[in-house]
Amino acid sequence: MTTFKRADRVADLIKIEISDILLKQIRDPRIGLVTITGVKVTDDLRLAKVFFVEMGKETIDPETMTGLEKATGFLKREMGKRLQLRFVPDLIFKIDHSFAYGSRIDRLLSQIHEEVEEDDKKDP
Repeated sequence: MTTFKRADRVADLIKIEISDILLKQIRDPRIGLVTITGVKVTDDLRLAKVFFVEMGKETIDPETMTGLEKATGFLKREMGKRLQLRFVPDLIFKIDHSFAYGSRIDRLLSQIHEEVEEDDKKDP
């Protein structure tokens, strides 16, 4: 049987709730197609690092980061209503660079695949 730390369970809940709030309640045009990719919560449940990407973009628009930082108070208040926690963790938004890294690897692999196919067509 695997045991999970409470911080991991709270991180999963925060990810679900923030995603829902961003989708249904945030009307800031700076926050477009933001996807929450993960949340890391400290063991004392006081701080949550929220990792995100902007779908369809390699880099994050600085306005998106500004919009998320401005919405932090609202997000924390809404999470306080939804989660039964003594303290709602402070939120810090971080760009998830792993998605850009993964898409770069995908592009390189497809480029290599195309070059191999071209070489196969040239050599009978």
